[in-house]
Amino acid sequence: MTGNAAGDAPVLVERRGGVLVLTLNRPDRLNSFNEAQHLALRAGFESARDEADVRAVLLTGAGRGFCAGQDLGDRDPAKMTGAPDLGETIERFYNPLIRLIRSLEKPVICAVNGVAAGAGANIALACDIVLAARSAKFIQAFAKIGLVPDSGGTWSLPHLLGEARAKGLALTGQPLPAETALAWGLIWQVCDDDQLMGEAFALADSLASGPTVGLGLTKQAIQAAATNNLDAQLDLERDLQRQAGRTPDYAEGVAAFLAKRPPVYSGRR
Repeated sequence: MTGNAAGDAPVLVERRGGVLVLTLNRPDRLNSFNEAQHLALRAGFESARDEADVRAVLLTGAGRGFCAGQDLGDRDPAKMTGAPDLGETIERFYNPLIRLIRSLEKPVICAVNGVAAGAGANIALACDIVLAARSAKFIQAFAKIGLVPDSGGTWSLPHLLGEARAKGLALTGQPLPAETALAWGLIWQVCDDDQLMGEAFALADSLASGPTVGLGLTKQAIQAAATNNLDAQLDLERDLQRQAGRTPDYAEGVAAFLAKRPPVYSGRR
């Protein structure tokens, strides 16, 4: 494993083979976001986008929690002249991050270790596969301070859970335990706390050795289904399958299947 191991960096960046591991690293603040952490996390995802050798991303948090959302000390109206423009914060930081995660043509795994609150919960839900420690909780904390769920929360919650559960979580701010999140289909897997990172690394390593282009196209197709009708989705499947069929990984997959051997995917177009 190589990369930045500086203990005071707002995001730890490590390479583990084809996996880029991004660890939110403000544990004394439950990894809540300040500007430095915003910029460092976006830079990490941009490097995942731009580096062909990175074939999967694993996002997690240092310490006892994943992320408590925005550091409110940075957005305290009592310390400002005039009312804060929280829309500007979203436009500069949160929206670009969510768009980057969703558009990344590589799998993004999130390992939620402890609380994921506010924007922290919704950033986790923007990832492709979410694993959570058994002790983890997801909290739409916005209602407790008079705000609206952001970071895609008002989109992801009704799409994943339906309107009734989305409104219940968003309007009450009640914590959602990991086991319930799993039962409701909000996340992929719950792990014992001491096994979370082992399971997450194993999944990330498996995806990083897979047919990266095909996985990225699959991600694109499933995300598009949220707004496409059936005819549009059928056309999209045709177009994406045409791209996938032209990749070296498809040829390798077929050759390996016919030869009854494990495939060795390059992840290249």
